[in-house]
Amino acid sequence: AVPGPMDSYLGLRGLKTLALRMQKHSENAAAIADWLSAHPKVRHVYFPGLPTHPGHEIAARQMTSFGGMVSFEAGSADEAIAVAERTELFFLAESLGGVESLIEVPGPMTHASVAGSPLEVAPELVRLSVGIEHVDDLIADLDQALR
Repeated sequence: AVPGPMDSYLGLRGLKTLALRMQKHSENAAAIADWLSAHPKVRHVYFPGLPTHPGHEIAARQMTSFGGMVSFEAGSADEAIAVAERTELFFLAESLGGVESLIEVPGPMTHASVAGSPLEVAPELVRLSVGIEHVDDLIADLDQALR
């Protein structure tokens, strides 16, 4: 496919700030992963930047930062859905990688077709694509959603 002039312009313009956006994306995700790890209603956090992650050592050798994707397990499938519904700053969406923070529950949303198979995703799993908003605001939003 050949992009149009406006698409090309927007792509070139976005490249100018990509490094700054990725840095903030990664910093915010690391702070949220740390915070979630200490939360009593969170059973497990998946983020390669955490020393407890099984792939942490290899990720640390290969990466300068750990990206902006964070997943965690809520207490139950119903609680995972409730958390996603109660957030106010995180958009409920299946897309990833924007400047805004997104939240989804993969089991019933993106991975419903593999339910009951070896590829099934835990129903209590919540996935975040952390954006570049102020991290204190994002943590406050998750805090109220987990209450």
